Amino acid sequence: MNDERRNLAGIGLMLAAMAVMPFLDVVAKMLALQDMPVLEIVWARMAIGLLMTAPFAARAAGPRGLWPSQPGLHVLRAGFLIGATFCFFWSLKFLPIADALAIFFVQPLVVTALSPLVLGEHVGRRRWTAVAIGFLGTLVIIRPGFQEINPGMPLALVSGTSLALFMLITRRMAGQDHPMVITFHTSLIGAAAVSLVLWPFWQAPTAGQWLLFVALGFIATAGHYLIVMAYDRAEASLLAPLAYTEMIMSVVVGWWFFGDFPDIWTFAGVGVLIGCAIYISVREHRVRQTGPSQP
Repeated sequence: MNDERRNLAGIGLMLAAMAVMPFLDVVAKMLALQDMPVLEIVWARMAIGLLMTAPFAARAAGPRGLWPSQPGLHVLRAGFLIGATFCFFWSLKFLPIADALAIFFVQPLVVTALSPLVLGEHVGRRRWTAVAIGFLGTLVIIRPGFQEINPGMPLALVSGTSLALFMLITRRMAGQDHPMVITFHTSLIGAAAVSLVLWPFWQAPTAGQWLLFVALGFIATAGHYLIVMAYDRAEASLLAPLAYTEMIMSVVVGWWFFGDFPDIWTFAGVGVLIGCAIYISVREHRVRQTGPSQP
């Protein structure tokens, strides 16, 4: 597959992941509103994901192939995902899904800013400008200084920064292991780490909450597998702005499940985010065909 087709495949996989992931937030918010400890929700996401990925990882790589090529990077990646998941799930106790995501979307900025240093990727002026405008779109949504700051806002900010580092490590690991093996190790390390500190907070789930746990693991596993495959095919700085498209489905599911219908400013901010993501994707496609006319 040539570079252009690989980038287009990466874009398609990333868009699919962003359409799936908001349903993870729906399930997590349902559990949080039932006073389920946030750490237990994170454990369920990791543990159920581990059970779901294990047979596919073994089939893809064989028993010997399950040992990672770079264990340190796998541990670091899982640690950042635990931090991002814990902070974001906790923020959902205080914020609507769309508002939490708006703050969380500092993530593409961090990825774009660090990708030249961590990955050696080139980021031109047009892409920098589009990503910066996209971040202004998030400010339109949260309107700092015009509404009261609640605990969910810094939690969502820390979550976005942690996931940006998770994404950069994912790209750094691209091509070293099978995507399903990478997904398996993230769940394995995450489940083991959270299990070590969970027992004082454990709350026996009801039958309905166990079903939500299974849904949580399934959605998370599917979404992150798509993300790993996307980063295996395209540059991190190209894929990062596409994360903004998650806002579309988040607005829909937030309204459908919780009645959190965004106001006009949120719609305006989401429009800016989506416009920037589309521009960057189209720009990259043209550059690959004709070559850059400017940085």
